Amino acid sequence: MRTAVIGNSGGGKSTLARRLASASKCNHVEIDGLLWQPEWELTPLEIYNAEHARLIAEERWIIDGLGRFESIPARLARATDIVLVDMPLWVHFWLAAERQIRWSTGEIENPPAGMTQMPPMEALFRTIWEVDQNWMPEIRRLVGLEEQRGKRIFRLGSVSDLDGFEGLS
Repeated sequence: MRTAVIGNSGGGKSTLARRLASASKCNHVEIDGLLWQPEWELTPLEIYNAEHARLIAEERWIIDGLGRFESIPARLARATDIVLVDMPLWVHFWLAAERQIRWSTGEIENPPAGMTQMPPMEALFRTIWEVDQNWMPEIRRLVGLEEQRGKRIFRLGSVSDLDGFEGLS
């Protein structure tokens, strides 16, 4: 089993992926941990590409997140199952804001990329907007192509879909 959990920022991908990995006894990789270094510095491209290739070559994984745009097609092609978290834009803003509040009050259990420093709200919201406008149409197209190739696709379009998702069995 190789499962890609993909969608916009703040949509609960990592929480869902941790839950799926625990239930399936499968290795979980948060792609943000590969993409980002301390203080929100991007990992150099050659290091990111090499590690991404190594990770997707493994036989069993659940990888959540976007990572670098250019790495998405290879990850989806290698996946056996794809969970597309595709909720309305306002839901991503809402969930991201809730996460920022939990982070600022010290109540966050699993900060993105294991960071100790919270991302600036303006930059986070700008990223969510840009991913919605510029990345999601292509991600939906790529997921559709993988579905045509016979892969199992799970589309989660609401918080209730996300919370109620039972898994991949």
